[in-house]
Amino acid sequence: MIAALDFLYFILVAVALYFLSDRLLDVIERVLGRRLENRSLVFFAILLVLALAGFALIRRLTGP
Repeated sequence: MIAALDFLYFILVAVALYFLSDRLLDVIERVLGRRLENRSLVFFAILLVLALAGFALIRRLTGP
């Protein structure tokens, strides 16, 4: 069962990942020199990868 403090960790990491994903998307678009057509799909892909890695790390650090 997930402890109440774990929920706080997940929420804080989710908010941080949202802003990090937005920044990474902006960097990618600046490097390419144009705005991506499927911007929301690329944002979702970045967020998904970071979320899976981040939440797995939280689970590993906080125990079973």
